[in-house]
Amino acid sequence: MPEQQQAERADQAEQSSLGRDLALYTVARLGMVVVVAGVLVLLGAPLLVAAAVSVIVVMPLSMLVFGGLRRRVATGMAERAAERKSRRDHLRAQLRGEADADEQ
Repeated sequence: MPEQQQAERADQAEQSSLGRDLALYTVARLGMVVVVAGVLVLLGAPLLVAAAVSVIVVMPLSMLVFGGLRRRVATGMAERAAERKSRRDHLRAQLRGEADADEQ
């Protein structure tokens, strides 16, 4: 049981880390869009045009500027997907009656 509790705590820590990284990356990208749009508006571009251009400009720029954060998010999502696949496979094995009694 203690091993299962430790695994659950580690899983919760990973989920909170992924959530934090994802939120930070999203806020950083949106902030960059606002800054670029603001600069374009100050240079005399209409707001709608500035917003559209900033979205297009920020897409590749954020991949360069926030590359490390983007990689952390991608890694966290891949790890979470692998964990979910493992749990799903284990559950399917239990439903088929193929799981060992110790693993329960």
